Amino acid sequence: MLGGMTHHVPPLWASAYGSRRPAPVRWPARALLRVADFVRMLALADHQTFVAH
Repeated sequence: MLGGMTHHVPPLWASAYGSRRPAPVRWPARALLRVADFVRMLALADHQTFVAH
């Protein structure tokens, strides 16, 4: 391992991109990942300061 780092794949990500899952499971999982990423970006944008020039 690299300096004690562990590599953990979240279950939703594994469901969305794992080849063992059927397509009807992968599509909603990928949509949920997109929604989660969008919400995370909104939360980060809320904490960044906006400077108008």
